[in-house]
Amino acid sequence: MSSQKTTQTMKPATAAKKLGVYLEATPAEFQEGVVSRDELNSLQSDPPEWLRELRRTGPHPRPVVAARLAISISGLARGGITEPLTTEQIEELREENPEWLQRERATQAEVQAEAERVKAAKSKQRD
Repeated sequence: MSSQKTTQTMKPATAAKKLGVYLEATPAEFQEGVVSRDELNSLQSDPPEWLRELRRTGPHPRPVVAARLAISISGLARGGITEPLTTEQIEELREENPEWLQRERATQAEVQAEAERVKAAKSKQRD
């Protein structure tokens, strides 16, 4: 019995997530088709102009917005940010530095510090 190698494909939403872009901002042909693993690898290694432009200017999905603001996705929601933001909007938020953003950054820093402490403690236990 010979096994036929099938091409792995994914939905456009999955591919957009892996590429770190907002699906609704991608070209129609990307949104309407399926993306093979080879196509995804090609998009990652040699991104077309539309992908480079989306990554540069947005609109960006929530995980990207949160990372650029150095807060959690939950922090975005608590701050009232529910829609994708462009790079320009993210920069404006950074410059304004509202109280909620300062609070969320402090919370994120505490969470990261605690994660590091736990990691160090586990590492010490193993030794």
